[in-house]
Amino acid sequence: MEKNENKTKGSAIGSAIGVLVLVGASVTGGWIACELWPKPKAVKMQMPQMSATVAVRPVEERVYNLPERFVAHAEAVQEVELLPQVDGYVKEVLFKEGDIVRAGDTLYVLDGERYQAIVNQRKADLEAAEAEKRRADRYFTRMEKADERGITQLERDNAEAAADSAKAAVMQAKADLVVAEYDLKKTRIVAPISGQIGKTSAHVGDYVSPSKGALSRIVQIDPIRVSFPLTDRAYVAWRSAQLKGSAPDYRLRLLLPDGSEYSGLGEWAFDDNTMSKETATIIMRLKFPNPDRMLIPNSYVTLLVDYKTPPKYPCVPQQAVFDLSTGSRGVWVLKDDMTVEQRVVETREASEGWVPVNKGLKLGEKVVIAGIAKLAPGMKVTLVEATNNDDLDSDFKPRIKE
Repeated sequence: MEKNENKTKGSAIGSAIGVLVLVGASVTGGWIACELWPKPKAVKMQMPQMSATVAVRPVEERVYNLPERFVAHAEAVQEVELLPQVDGYVKEVLFKEGDIVRAGDTLYVLDGERYQAIVNQRKADLEAAEAEKRRADRYFTRMEKADERGITQLERDNAEAAADSAKAAVMQAKADLVVAEYDLKKTRIVAPISGQIGKTSAHVGDYVSPSKGALSRIVQIDPIRVSFPLTDRAYVAWRSAQLKGSAPDYRLRLLLPDGSEYSGLGEWAFDDNTMSKETATIIMRLKFPNPDRMLIPNSYVTLLVDYKTPPKYPCVPQQAVFDLSTGSRGVWVLKDDMTVEQRVVETREASEGWVPVNKGLKLGEKVVIAGIAKLAPGMKVTLVEATNNDDLDSDFKPRIKE
């Protein structure tokens, strides 16, 4: 039994050794065959140089005057409610609703017969008081000139008191006459300001009094005020520049609700005296001429603020600027050796197809405006002529079709 097991083990070991010898011989033979086999010549691979066709345009100095926009609110400089100061029946209405009235124009006439009668009575009272004063004055004068032995001190005092009383009566009669004349004058209701008058609540024959409310309303519309909110930071910057004498000379324009531009230019009126704690804004007020009544109080308009003398900046066409993965903006710049480099630039908001550049470019440098997608740093490029467009060429004039 043991002989058979030994025999089996010896047979397995012999088989394994035979396999290893066979594998070794095969590897050795393959190596020898590889060394003896003729080797092909090495081929040097050359990558073709990349190039692109682009259009370029030089950096130009151009006027930049992009307006800042604000939501603004038109408001009347003055508005007055017409209240009667005396009561009475309306005798005349001397205007048409919606008319433009001038300060001092008579608008309503009340029945003034009763007030005229009171004036006449007060005049008569004044005349009587003045007559009594003259009599008292004469009596007091006689008492002063009389012999002291012929009159008593009491009589002298009474004469003086009568003269003083008559003088006071005259003053009272004059005051009563002024009040009566004032009431008579107020039977004619006049416009205290110039402006547009609205709907009337009283007509001929109506009885009016101060307690019954306003008769109509006058709103001043020329000039008109336009207000808009300015943030606290913007206000501080504007105020600081104003105090230093370096505040820009702004041009103030309006867009009407239909999108059309208002013809008149505004001027600064005043800024409010408090800041809103809810919105951290302050109300700035401007004044605009409004002869045609295109601006209506309580309407909303768009305020455009730019410069009367706009600054100039180095500018590039808008299509030359692209966003970088870093969040910055970049352009491709053409170098003298006809290669391109990517340049990071600091820009302002685009206006009319052009982008002002604060930093990163110089006047005269050429930037790529077409073929940007195929470019890589250092790539050789071939130039083609840029297309003239009316948004790029200030001298471009469209052909008029006949």
